[in-house]
Formats: sequence, structure tokens, C-alpha cells
Amino acid sequence: MVQSTSPILYVNPTSGSDSAAGSQSAPFKTIARALQQVRSGTTIQLASGTYSTASGETFPLFIPSGVTVLGNESNKGNGIQITGGGTYASPTFANQMATFRLDNNAQLRGVTVTNPEIRGTGVWIESTAPTIANCTFVNCKREGVFATGTANPVVNDSVFFQNAANGISIVRDTKGEFRRNVYQNTGFGLAIGDNAAPLITDSRIFENRSGIVLSKAARPVLRGNTVERNTESGLISLERSVPNLGSSQDPGGNIFRDNGEFDFQNATSPPITIASAGNQLTPTKVQGPIEFLVSEVPTPAPTPSPTPAPIPVPTPIPTPSPTPNPIPVPTPIPAPTPTPLPIPVPTPSPTPTPTPAPSSLSDVRGHWAETFIQGLISRNLISGFPDGTYKPEAPITRAQYASIVAKAYDLPLKQSATNFSDVPQNFWALDSITKSNRMGFIAGFPDGTFRPGQNLTRVQALVSLVNGLGLTGGTPSVIGVYSDRAEIPSYATDLVATATQKRIVVNHPNLAQLRPSMDITRAEVAALVYQSLVATNRAPAIASAFIVDPDVSIAIFPDVSQHWAKDFVLGLASQNFIKGFADGSFQPDAPMTRAQYAAIVAKAFNPAPKRDAFKFPDVAADFWAKPMIDQAYRAGFISGFPDGTFKPNQNVTRLQLVLSLASGFSLPPGDVSVLNLYDDRSAIPQNVLDRVAAATQERIIVNYPNVRQFSPNRDATRAEVSAMVYQTLARDGRVASLNSPYIANA
Repeated sequence: MVQSTSPILYVNPTSGSDSAAGSQSAPFKTIARALQQVRSGTTIQLASGTYSTASGETFPLFIPSGVTVLGNESNKGNGIQITGGGTYASPTFANQMATFRLDNNAQLRGVTVTNPEIRGTGVWIESTAPTIANCTFVNCKREGVFATGTANPVVNDSVFFQNAANGISIVRDTKGEFRRNVYQNTGFGLAIGDNAAPLITDSRIFENRSGIVLSKAARPVLRGNTVERNTESGLISLERSVPNLGSSQDPGGNIFRDNGEFDFQNATSPPITIASAGNQLTPTKVQGPIEFLVSEVPTPAPTPSPTPAPIPVPTPIPTPSPTPNPIPVPTPIPAPTPTPLPIPVPTPSPTPTPTPAPSSLSDVRGHWAETFIQGLISRNLISGFPDGTYKPEAPITRAQYASIVAKAYDLPLKQSATNFSDVPQNFWALDSITKSNRMGFIAGFPDGTFRPGQNLTRVQALVSLVNGLGLTGGTPSVIGVYSDRAEIPSYATDLVATATQKRIVVNHPNLAQLRPSMDITRAEVAALVYQSLVATNRAPAIASAFIVDPDVSIAIFPDVSQHWAKDFVLGLASQNFIKGFADGSFQPDAPMTRAQYAAIVAKAFNPAPKRDAFKFPDVAADFWAKPMIDQAYRAGFISGFPDGTFKPNQNVTRLQLVLSLASGFSLPPGDVSVLNLYDDRSAIPQNVLDRVAAATQERIIVNYPNVRQFSPNRDATRAEVSAMVYQTLARDGRVASLNSPYIANA
């Protein structure tokens, strides 16, 4: 068998062969074979057809970290049908039957998935953080996606249609973001249980048995969803589950209407009053204790929703229609019957437990927040657990947070002590709660409670630190760096801006995502508290790619939100390296002139001179980009033409862009054999092959829409310049690495 070294592998179930090279002209036959050849950064491109055991597939298919399985995102995988399932031994739910399993940073895009096996699940996500986008899950015998453990997935723009049990099941301590999905004609649209706290936003949930069913202690955040025409109820809360339906400062914006029994059925036991603010929710269609809050933020009136157009889904292998289970109270996740595993939740004791040395914390080494955690442990502000772990991804309660703040700061007491009704005198954290409250870091609730066992959210932590430290000086426009800025409550906008300006905000894995409503983890608290110490000159600064830059000035680019280069563009804009136009657009597909490119080089790299200046006759002394052209020229990034001109308004080509970056950073000559991954290698001039190879080996080159097509002579677009400049910064660790299927990978 021939082993492919290409960063993109091709699979065709009709014409392919598993003994082939996996190239476009000689594709593999099975996804399973392609997965045996991958490394991080590889994209597996699927041709139209059916992938099943009949075509040679072996299930479940495991997509490792950094690998993308790509079908056709434009039609949500229509015509790229993956059918089948295999046994997976889940640590939290015993043996399961799944089509796919996804590792951290794995991606599944533009495919249709059907698991016809008994209790079949389309994608099983076990304590990982993958991405699923523009897929269709249809006729799975149980659900399309099952997320469990400490999963933190992103599931966007996908369709869940005619699955027997649920569209998505979300359990254990899963978080994650589920945006712009459609859940139709399935058992329950979403079943959320245990301690899961996902963000469900901008989704359509209709014509299911029930729309959203919550159980145990689930705490999902619901924003901007339309839940309508479900046979039973739109939203059901069972046991101790409490959905976040907004507050007076942060309206929910959900629409509940025309559901068969109730739009919202609060069946919590014992009854818990659930607040609703800024939602379309008719009181006569509600059962159970609901507190309707008045929104202090104006929200647009909902527009009448037309009868939804049919969702185009492929016709999978026929399977018998499931007979609904006629039970009076819905069971959110009917299939798994696990043996519960003990999940230790740390409860600090008044008697300190010996803390393991930072180097001995088994689950911190190599963690993105390791330096922050060690910085606080070395100051005796936080501790690990007796088993030698830190549990960085576990949530933190208000009491635990108060304990950290009380240790971290000795500030003047701003207010008299409050006697919280739910904090008894013998409570382990009484002194810490009292001190942090009197310093102004944390307050109680209007009913006189403190709720010490309630998890803290990310925005609450930021607001607490800014208020407690009395920080000011934030520029409101600075929050434009966050792609989810609309989710920041209005009361917190200025405070988040201040935290950003003071370099307190740390966002992992995506600098542009604040995730304000999500429960904060122990790792994230360590990062924010450490940065607050840096901001007040109590600790030395440390280097991290996830600290949001304080001098952010990012425009809201409406023409980039769905663009392939969105993350590259926003990544540069968040560092103030590029800007948009006066109308608020970025114009990602417009060409870029040599003068504009020189300006980006000067801004992003601030390169030192390597040679003397040159006076170009066509660059006037008062030309807007003259200083940047001079700097880029002296640093070796860009040169003039044989006639002595610079031609500032001439568009830069893709080849010129790559050669500029290779020259400016003095990349050593590369191995020209790596250029075999380009189908148009012959279009690259012979005298520059080694420099293009060097840029390829450094993962600087980004090719859209076909990663194998270099197109050297085509004008580079603003998006392409942004992507390759970003990749150059990522090479030096100045920005976080991105996982894009369009990065050429040698």
C-alpha cells in the first residue's frame, strides 16, 4: 500500500481503492483507510456517495485531534451519506453504538449521518472539544449527537431530522455551544440532563414530540431560539433543572408558541421558581412557578414565523418507524442505562489539605492554563486535591471563588458585613465570603441569600474582579473583539471592557469568544485571578497566547461572519493589525494593493531594518503609506521593480505575498518535493521553488477553496493576505493556532 503524505486525502466510495495513494486522482475507497494515514492538520475530502459497511467502512470512525472530515458544507452533506455504527466502550455510559467519535479539535463538516443500529448514535463526544458544522443527522435509531463527560463541543448550522429518540443528548458536565441548528420531527429536539450547561442559541426546534427536555440539575443557557408546534411541550424542566431564560439586563429572546400542551412546563421537584425575561411566552401556556421579569434592554418585536419550508434531507437506507413510548412523563434520554460513576466534587475543608507541588499535579502539565495555575499555587492562593490533581475543567462555586479572592487580596473593607440567610455560622467559607463581600468583590441576591453552592459564570467573575479592585478606564468599543459580544449583559458591558483593557480577560481556545454565560472552570478562574494580580502590579506578567490584547480595535465586519477566513481576519483585527472600511465592511474577497500590504507588514511585524532605504519615484513624500513602504522595504519584505518604481497601487499576487513573507523572515530553503501537494506546481517559477517550499513547510500558505491549488499568479485577496499573515504570526507563537482545512500542510 502507498502511504500518502499529503495534507489532504481524498476518498471516493465508488471509484476509490484502499491500496491507492489517497490523492485526488487516486482516492481511497474508505474513510477508515484515510483515518489510518492522517496526522494533525490533515483534511479528508469525501466525494458524493454512500459510506457504509457494504463499501468497506469499519465503525465507529474515530477522527483524531486536528483532523477534518469534509463533505459538502453548502448543502449540509446532501449526497454524502455515512451509514452504520460500531461499539464504543464509553467511560460514562458503558458500551454504545456510534457512527463517529471525535477527539479534541477534530472537525466533521458537510456530511449526512445515519446510524440504523439499535440504540444508534450519529456522533459520540466523550470529554472532548470538537466542531460539527453544516451536517445532517437523519434516521438515527437514538440521537444524532450524544455529548457526555466534560465535553465542550461546538455544533453549528446542522439539521437533526427524524431521529428516533432525540436530536441531541447532552449530559454529565457537558458545556459547549449549539448554534443555528434545526431540530425537526424527532423524539425530543434536545434532551439535556445531569449537570450539563450548554449554550443553545438561534435554533429552530419544531414538530418534535417535545422541543427541549431538561432533567437532573441541567442548567442550559437559551438565547434567541424559536420553539414551536411540538406535539407535547416546547420546554420541560424536570427534577432540579433550571434553564437560563434571561434576566432583566440580558433578555432571553426566545419564542415559544403553538406547542401542543404547554409552551413551558416547569415540573421541577420540589418546585423551583424559574425566571423568564425578554421571551415570547404566553402565561396561559405555562405550567408551574414562573417569574416573568421585565426586560430593561429593548428587544425587537418578534416577526410572524411562516410555515417552515421543507428541510432538504437525503433519503437514507429505509428503517422501520419507531413507535413512541406512551409514558406520561417524558424520559429525556431513554436509551443509556449506565452504572453511575462517582464524580468527586471538591468541598474545601476548614482544615487545609496538604497541597501537591505544582509539578506533581498530574492533570495540569501541558494544560493551556498551567502557568497561571502554578503562579497562584506558588502564592498559596489555590490548591490541588489529595489525589494529586487540580481538575482544571471542573466548575467553581461562588463559595470556592470567594475563598480564592479572600486569599488573593487584602483591600480596605468598603461595606459592613451582610448576614446571608443560607450561610450558617459553621459554614467552611463563612470568613472568606464575609471578607470578599465587604471588599466589594461579590454580593448576595435580593432575597438575602448568597447561594454558595451555585456555579460562577465567566461574566460574573470578570465583573467581580473589576468591581472589587475598583478598576476603571475601559473603552466600550473594545468589546468588539468578541464575536459573541451580543451575549454580554448590558450591565456588564463597561466592566468587561475595563477587564479587557487591563489584560485580565483570558479566552481559551478562541480569543474572540468570551462565552460570558458559561460556567467558569477552575483553570479559567486561575487565569483571570492571576491576570488581575498582574493588572494591579502584584505579580509578574507571563506569556500566553490566550490573553486578550488590551489595545483591541476591531470593527464589526458583517461580510466576514460566514466567510471561510473569518477566524484569520478577526484574529488580526483583534490585535489591531488590520482594519475595515468606513461602511463597516472588510471586503474579504477584494484584492489588496502593494501599499496596503506594506501597511499590514509594518503593523503586524514591526520589522527591523536590514538594508538602506530606497527612494521610489512613484511614492511621494506625502503618500499615506510611505513610512510603511519604507519600513517593509528596509526589512526585506518587499522590493521595487527593475525600472526603480514601487507601483504602490498595483495588486499583490499570491506568489508575491508568499515570497515576501519567506524573504522578510529569512526562511531557509525548503525541500521542493513538498510542492507535490499542489496540483498546479508547474505554474510556480523554477527559481523560487525552494522559497515556496519553505513557506509550505512552515504552514504559512493558505489555499481556498482547494488546498491543493496554489494559484501563484492570481491576485491575493484581503482574506488570503490576512490568513497568511496570521499563519506567520502563529508560526512564532504570537497568536493562537487555528485549525483550518485550507492551511497547506507539508
